[in-house]
Amino acid sequence: MTATAPSPAATATVPREPRCVQWATGNIGARSLRAIIEHPHLDLVGVYVTSPAKAGADVGDLCGLPLIGLTATDSVDDVIALAPDCVVYMPAALDPDEVVRLLEAGINIVTTRGEFHRPASMDTELRGRIERACAAGGTSIHSTGSSPGFITEAIPLVLSSIQRRVDLIAIDEFADLSRRDSPDLLFGIMGFGGQARDFEDFRLEHLRGSFGPSLQLVAEAIGLALDSVEVHGEVGLTTREVSIAAGTLRAGSVGAQRITVAGMRDGVEIIRFRANWYCTPDIEPHWDLLATGWRVVVDGDAPLSVDINMPIDLEHMAETTPGYTANRAVNAVRHVCAAAPGIRTSIDLPQIVADLS
Repeated sequence: MTATAPSPAATATVPREPRCVQWATGNIGARSLRAIIEHPHLDLVGVYVTSPAKAGADVGDLCGLPLIGLTATDSVDDVIALAPDCVVYMPAALDPDEVVRLLEAGINIVTTRGEFHRPASMDTELRGRIERACAAGGTSIHSTGSSPGFITEAIPLVLSSIQRRVDLIAIDEFADLSRRDSPDLLFGIMGFGGQARDFEDFRLEHLRGSFGPSLQLVAEAIGLALDSVEVHGEVGLTTREVSIAAGTLRAGSVGAQRITVAGMRDGVEIIRFRANWYCTPDIEPHWDLLATGWRVVVDGDAPLSVDINMPIDLEHMAETTPGYTANRAVNAVRHVCAAAPGIRTSIDLPQIVADLS
């Protein structure tokens, strides 16, 4: 009797050492690359770079490790020829054609791109292309990271597991930018040190698009589907002249900003993400600003308030923070390789457990 080969989806298991390709080696990608190399049960087989200057470089040079004898490529054909189990996809911009080609070739994807947190929030055409590619290749794709991801999905879902009534889940993110020596970003793009003005629509819509799907996913998971996602911003003005790493903030200029993405149900806010970015706490009106990190408050029948701070000197923050995003993606690889084909959310996958053996 001749046996029929089962489909890839039917035989999905967790490979002991999934064969991985790191895609892009920017700030987050370089940290992810290093984590894959050092991971006891992941096998790095390739690195894709978007800069021609990096093509041909030993990948150890791209992430601050000794030479390992593996060189980077800028050819998609090279990546597909390697037939990896998973690509850890971290480019600065999404290229749907690349993603479709990888998935159709039988390569799973873990990404820190935010387009895939909730399929129903995706552009209809893009979602259709990705789902067809997953079906054709027997593959899955999952978006994760620190924020959104860990703080907007993993933590709220855990905290809500001991509730039988939830009135509000409030997530506050805090970022002290006083030691960030990036004047073009802080003054030119974000508007710190300038006059108080309305937030540009593109900034508000960017946060709605980044965090709205994640909030909707959690709300639906606990049975409280949202009617809408609203967004608004506000600023705090400095009460005195302040010197920061990027320059000087005049008295009465923008020293802090807060953007709120609110999930609404029956006219009431039931889940909220609020970004609190500040260069000084000396502002009017006064805000309760914590050190860099997060506060998650659950108002329900088992009320909770959890503060998660990053115990790092501000001068060393840039060295450490990429790991908060990159590590969760690397830890998700074996779970995504074992998942059924499709766009897989935090609800579809098991809890992401780090393998530190």
